Amino acid sequence: MGKEDLLNTLEDLGHEEFNKFKWFLQQPDITPGFPTIKKKQLQTTNTWETVDLMVQTYTLPGAVEVTRKVLEKLNRNDLVQSLSENLPDMSPVKYYMCTLC
Repeated sequence: MGKEDLLNTLEDLGHEEFNKFKWFLQQPDITPGFPTIKKKQLQTTNTWETVDLMVQTYTLPGAVEVTRKVLEKLNRNDLVQSLSENLPDMSPVKYYMCTLC
């Protein structure tokens, strides 16, 4: 799972869905345990800039987890499923912790 997988996932969103996706990144109740991203930072970002900002803010495994949560809120279970298929056989947090070993 890499940044390119996240990019491909976000590129499958329509324009309005992508704007809602960015709105959810600003909501603390959607991403508990993760910092929110300020509206000003997201206002003019395109898909690849949004991926870069998410990875800078959450690390790659965290960005994957937040993406999954937001996609569930958008009722895009098809994208959640396709994102999950690209993950290793462990949770993103365990994957991150394992890479620190």
